Amino acid sequence: MRQQHFAGDKLFIDYCGPTIGVVDGATGEIRSAQIFVAVLGASNYTYAEATWSQGLPDWISSHVRTFEFFGGVTQLLVPDNLKSAVSKADRYAPEVNTTYAELARHYGTTVLPTRPRKPKDKAKVEVAVQVVERWILARLRHHTFFCLSELNTAIRQLLQEMNARPLQRQKVS
Repeated sequence: MRQQHFAGDKLFIDYCGPTIGVVDGATGEIRSAQIFVAVLGASNYTYAEATWSQGLPDWISSHVRTFEFFGGVTQLLVPDNLKSAVSKADRYAPEVNTTYAELARHYGTTVLPTRPRKPKDKAKVEVAVQVVERWILARLRHHTFFCLSELNTAIRQLLQEMNARPLQRQKVS
């Protein structure tokens, strides 16, 4: 069944599967950076950034930066069932993480997690993740980054290009 999305209604959130290596300049150790992706349901306008983990502090901080990037908050946040978002996954009554629920309450929005093992519930963000992997991560795979802020600067530049590209069958971005 085709889903309808309205402006300002839903923000779909997930992480990319592939990570990007960031080299520690002092030790030469390579750390993996996780790629956070958020997409608006109606417009497919996308936000992406690199974080060190999918843990709660990074999850919450990424949301705050996402809201700043979009210049507002949607009525619903639709995350996957990762531990930072959902304490107990359930098909009918998922238990949202307390800190995440407080963030939603602070911003005047609601968290509506997807059902476990139902990828069609979050098809928008699955496609956005795929586009980020192809448009951004593929272009950065041969670059070497020495800090997270350097990586995020590169992601931001490519993200602007990605969001500005014309829509298929239309002449607008």
